[in-house]
Amino acid sequence: MGAFQNLSSSVTGIDLYAGGGGTTEGAVSAGVEMLWASNHKQITVDTHSLNHPEAVHVCQDLQLADWNAVPSHDIMFASPCCQGHSHAAGKARRSKKADKSRATAWAVVDCLDIHRSPVGVIENTAGFLDWDLYPAWEFALKSMGYSIGLHVLNLVDTGKSQSRERVYFVITKSKNAIELNIEKRERGSARDIVDLNFENYKWDLVSSKCAKTQMRVRNGRAQYGDVFMDASYGSAISGRSIDAPLGTVMTVNKHYLVMGEYIRPLSIPELADAQTFRSDYIWPESKTMAKEMIGNANPPYMAEMITKALIKQF
Repeated sequence: MGAFQNLSSSVTGIDLYAGGGGTTEGAVSAGVEMLWASNHKQITVDTHSLNHPEAVHVCQDLQLADWNAVPSHDIMFASPCCQGHSHAAGKARRSKKADKSRATAWAVVDCLDIHRSPVGVIENTAGFLDWDLYPAWEFALKSMGYSIGLHVLNLVDTGKSQSRERVYFVITKSKNAIELNIEKRERGSARDIVDLNFENYKWDLVSSKCAKTQMRVRNGRAQYGDVFMDASYGSAISGRSIDAPLGTVMTVNKHYLVMGEYIRPLSIPELADAQTFRSDYIWPESKTMAKEMIGNANPPYMAEMITKALIKQF
């Protein structure tokens, strides 16, 4: 039994920095009873509550939380703010805003200090490991008796359509860190989640777009024909085959479908599908807010696979 000898027969969890609900969605699918979830934005908490009304929801800055008011649980799930760690942020990683973002990881330590949760799963970008204070953060966990299993996983390797690499820390009250067995499957592609019907969408002419977009589309058409993907990442100079995995979904429009001389951004349902949310998941009416939540989310399928791999070792 090892690290799991104190877990209840019905596994319970809490979700820190729960966002719109990706981690909770996956953990619940794996059999976890989610007791409590929190985020600092009311609209995000409201969205999470609509989809998971069974949990107690709190809107607050977790760095000011009273952890004694949080229910006892078996697994602490947490996704501290990742923007300050992301390599994609460039020079912005050296700003005060980025410092504040990175500091959210200390709420994980505070929660564990009070509850000494038997198991914890913390998700972030690979840049988290480059954080100046990462050694201190790791030392704090080990000082509380946790072993840390570090897993760098990509959603696309589980058979899904999006390339999204993340770091998952699996912490346990055990002598040695545990190893997760996440089965690798044949990669999916953008074709699996993109609707190729021309109707029911608002399209723009490629000729109305900026010079960089026109250049990428021109190069993409030469490589892939009339139907392909365009991604407005800074380094991109061409399109992307619709039969290749989608790049990482962001909080703003980055991915576009090109059909002939027309171009459109991916829709909310397509982006949510790429992130592995169920089709009836409830999002805010604001497309801007919905995209932000989807782009910030921990993919439910990844959370489900990790949680199932953990439960197998209970």
